[in-house]
Amino acid sequence: MPLPTIETPTYELKLPSTGKKVKYRPFLVKEEKILIICLESKDQDEITNAVKDVLKKCILTRGIKVDDLPTFDIEYLFLNIRAKSIGEDIKMTVTCPDDGTTQVPVTVYVDEIEVIKPKDHKTDIVLDDKITLRMKYPSLSQFVENNFEVNDDPKTIVSKTFKVVADCMDTVFTQEDAWEAKDYTPDERLKFIEQLNSKQYKEVEKFFATMPKLSHTIEVINPNTKQKNSVVLEGLADFFG
Repeated sequence: MPLPTIETPTYELKLPSTGKKVKYRPFLVKEEKILIICLESKDQDEITNAVKDVLKKCILTRGIKVDDLPTFDIEYLFLNIRAKSIGEDIKMTVTCPDDGTTQVPVTVYVDEIEVIKPKDHKTDIVLDDKITLRMKYPSLSQFVENNFEVNDDPKTIVSKTFKVVADCMDTVFTQEDAWEAKDYTPDERLKFIEQLNSKQYKEVEKFFATMPKLSHTIEVINPNTKQKNSVVLEGLADFFG
């Protein structure tokens, strides 16, 4: 007689971007094992494929394309799937801002973490009186790279920043014409971004700076200075390191 099958519980959440309801299940042990191995390997392609594969398996609602979801939807899904798999609370340490060195252990509860959408965030950037640039949110591979890859080389960071901007171009349009970014090569898109002046590029940077993201503020007391500190956690990397 075969061993019994263990029923996997299912849960539901609303995608922050659209409010659409999505059913999902927790990680299975075999899937968590794959994630841990890939994260330890620090191989970019392996991490991307593992995150994509796990999300696709855990999302039960039909018609949800992981590759097309905004970054903050992916973060929110990943956070909640992980919470239902491992626990609703996240134990971590934070550094007190008042001295920049003292670390304090804290517990963050997943149901208190929200996706914050700044009021001044916009996807359409007016470059001049004729041309507007419409941006789209980073892809899954960029999400993984931003949250799990560590690289302190300044040249590499600058190069990646410009690449992300070029990759997030959606459409360039005027009142008469429109140019779909997908119809152009990465180099062509990069050259377009490089011709922007500083003021125009700052508006592009503002798109990323104000992009919806996971956020939670906690209050901690520095045991050494007795000062009360507010610590803001943002993005998946802050919650899982």
